[in-house]
Amino acid sequence: MAQVLLSPLSWGLGHAMRDIPIIKTLLSHDHDVTIAACGNALNALKQEFPQCRFIEFEDYPSPYSSGSLFLPKFFLYLPILLKAVSNERQQLAKILSKDHYDLIISDNRLGAYSSEVPSIFITHQLHYHMPFALWPVELFALRINTYLHRKYDHIIVPDNPPGALSLAGKLALSGSADTHSRAFYSGILTSIQKRECAEDLDFLVLISGPEPQRTKLEEILLPSILELEGKNMVLLGSPKRKTEITGNDNCTVKGYVSNEEKVQLMNRAKFIICRSGYTTMMELAELQKKKAFFIPTPGQTEQEYLSWYYQKQGWFYSQSQYRLNLAVDLPAAQGYSGFPDMPSTQENVSRLYNELLADYLE
Repeated sequence: MAQVLLSPLSWGLGHAMRDIPIIKTLLSHDHDVTIAACGNALNALKQEFPQCRFIEFEDYPSPYSSGSLFLPKFFLYLPILLKAVSNERQQLAKILSKDHYDLIISDNRLGAYSSEVPSIFITHQLHYHMPFALWPVELFALRINTYLHRKYDHIIVPDNPPGALSLAGKLALSGSADTHSRAFYSGILTSIQKRECAEDLDFLVLISGPEPQRTKLEEILLPSILELEGKNMVLLGSPKRKTEITGNDNCTVKGYVSNEEKVQLMNRAKFIICRSGYTTMMELAELQKKKAFFIPTPGQTEQEYLSWYYQKQGWFYSQSQYRLNLAVDLPAAQGYSGFPDMPSTQENVSRLYNELLADYLE
C-alpha cells in the first residue's frame, strides 16, 4: 500500500473536481491518499472523501479582478506569486519531513514537487494563450513552462491527444521537447458520470469560478434566469452556502450541492448555461451534452480562447457576460452541434493508472 500526497490549486473548484476520479482510483487500489489543499477545494474534497487525511495547505493569491483587467493585474501579481511558490516549497518541505510519501500529484501547484519523491504535475495548459499584441509574452511563458515542467517526472494532460478530438486546442500542445517527453495525454478526467434518466430539467445554470467574478456573474445572470419558463435549476458554486436560496415556481436556486446531486442534475438537463472553464467542458463531453451556452470569465484568456475555439469548430455558442441577452443568445446556441463523442473518464483513468501511476505505486 503506497502513500500519495495530492494537492490541487484552489482557484475555483475545477482542479479539485477533475482530481476526484484519480483519488477514487487510488483508493480502489488500496493506496492511502492525503489531500493538501485550501479554500473551496479543501471543503469540497472533504465532503467527497471523508476517509482521506487532509492538510491545510495554502496556495497562491488569486490574480482575478472584478473587471476585465486580468492580464495587467496578473503581471503586477507576479512577484507575489513567486513569493507564494517559495512559501509553498517551504510548506511542502515541512509536510514531507513529518510523513513518508511514495508519490506527489500536483494539480497546477507550481511548487508541489520534490527531488526525493516522484512528482507528477496535472495541467491542460502546456501552452498559454495571450492576445496577439502580447505574443512575446506568450513565447516567454512557453519558456517558463518548460523550466517548471522539468521539475516533474511526468505531466498528466487531461485531454485527448492533439487532433480532431482535442478539447483544449492549442493549450494542450507541448512547446518543447522536454515537455513533450513528459506529457501523458490521459483523455478527459471528470467526476461526472453519464446515466440513463429522463431529461426533465429545461435549464441548468452553473455559476462557478474564482471570486469576485463568480459573484459578478450571479448578479448579472440570476434575474434573467428567474424569468425563464420551464423547470429550471441554478447552482451557485459556493460550498459555504449550504442552505437553499429563494427562487420562484419555475426555478430552484442552491448555493452548493454534493457531487452526486450535481451528477444527477447535469444528466437531467436539456440545456446547460455555464462558464467555459475546462473542467466543465470535460463534464459536458463526458455526458455527451449537445446543447449548452458558455459565458467566459472576463479577462481570463483560457476561457476566452476556449469559447472562441469551440464556436469556430461549430461545437458551442458563447457570449460575454456584459453583453448577455438570453432572448437572443439561447436561440443562437441551438444551432451548434456539441462536442464529438470521445473515450470516457472510466476508460481514461483506468489507462492512466495502469500505464503511468502504477509504475510509481506498485
